Amino acid sequence: MPYIAINTTEKLSDAQKETVKAELGRLVTIIHGKTEANLFIDISDSRTMYRAGKSISGAFVDLRLWRQSEFEDKKQFTESALEMLSRELGLSKENIWLNIMELDTWGNNGTLMA
Repeated sequence: MPYIAINTTEKLSDAQKETVKAELGRLVTIIHGKTEANLFIDISDSRTMYRAGKSISGAFVDLRLWRQSEFEDKKQFTESALEMLSRELGLSKENIWLNIMELDTWGNNGTLMA
């Protein structure tokens, strides 16, 4: 189950959230074995963010994956997701960050998977 959390300073309309959700569902399939059917998305808008002590207009994306994925898949996903978020949120790419965590264990459906 991939998990994507987006924190952004921008106030998003329901239509923007729907577009971002749909696009991430499409893009996650770039990563071998990942599907929209298992994708969990958390969008938090209107956040206050600071970089180097100064208020910024930007976004931070946290992608969590169960198990290792190929570097090239993650790179292609990252580039495509950052391009889409820049376009949809009206932010410069320089102010959007994405972090990827790959986990060996994942709890779901009442148990821990390894």
